[in-house]
This record gives sequence, structure tokens and C-alpha cells, in this order.
Amino acid sequence: MVVLNKIYTRTGDKGTTALGNGDRVAKHDARVNAYGTSDELNATLGLARLHAGGEMDARLAAIQNDLFDLGADLCRPDLSGDAEADYPPLRMVAAQVTRLETEIDAMNKGLSALRSFILPGGSALSAHLHLCRTVARRAERLATELATVEEVNPHVVTYLNRLSDWFFVAARVANDNGAGDVLWVPGANR
Repeated sequence: MVVLNKIYTRTGDKGTTALGNGDRVAKHDARVNAYGTSDELNATLGLARLHAGGEMDARLAAIQNDLFDLGADLCRPDLSGDAEADYPPLRMVAAQVTRLETEIDAMNKGLSALRSFILPGGSALSAHLHLCRTVARRAERLATELATVEEVNPHVVTYLNRLSDWFFVAARVANDNGAGDVLWVPGANR
């Protein structure tokens, strides 16, 4: 359990922050950028939830929790040292990806095939989910960039990849199962 008695510590005043293993790195470190963007995605998702209800809200809440897991995973480098850690680090697992895939397939069943690209918009929820999709793509780019120089749990990258797909399909569901999608018209304003 996390206990936060004091919010400011002054330990980051010189531009560094602590990772989950205690190492201090620059606040602009690639690892910090990756988990910081997953936190930004989580905040963006909180805005989307203002427009969701019922089952959609429950699914979004589960994703928010997953994103905290993902941030905890990314802030703890050195996967090979997990066995020697004082406590087992929280890592993303394949079941979290599988859940997203199952939900994507279920949501997609009620949607007609696309004949055009979709412009972000339509309902308020759909527009917010499209924003979540783009932030998820950025988080994925940062995680894959980090993985070129440091070890990253592959389930993190797979989860972020699948999550952007989840947001796309959910945005269509939020647009009256695609009936309210705003379609791109190539060259419409030439």
C-alpha cells in the first residue's frame, strides 16, 4: 500500500527524479518520458470518463488501473533483477492484453465495415476517446524508443499498441455504433 503523508519532497528540485528501484535520473530521461506519458494518457482517460456510463465506464476504469500498472512497470528498470528485488515489481502480463483483445472483438461485432478514414469527433465521448488513442500512440512510440536502449517488458509495448486500437473501436461505439462517425472526404476543400 502506498502512503503519501507529504506531497512535496524537494528531491526533484535539481531536475532529477527517482525510479522504482531508487536510481535517480534526469526528469527528461527516456524512461521518465515513457511512464510520464502513460500518466498523461490516464488523465486524458479521466476526462473521457466524464462522458461515459455503464459498461463503457467500467471498462475505462479497468484501463485506468492498468495504466497505473504500466507506469509502475516502466518506472522499475532491470527486468533481469526482479528475482533479487526486496519486493516483486509489478509487471504487465499477457492477460491484460488478452482482455483488451476480447473487448475489441466484442465491440467490433456491432460495427459496420469502414469505407473511409474517420475524423476524430462525433459525440463528446468519441472525441475524448480519439484523443486517448493519439496519446496512447505517443506513449507506445516512447516505450519502443526506450526499448532500443534499455530493457522494457514486451507486454508494455503490446498493451499500448492494443490499447490505441481499443480506443479507436470504442470511439466508434460511442458514435452510435459508427452511425455518428465523421468520415474523411479526401480533397473536399480543394
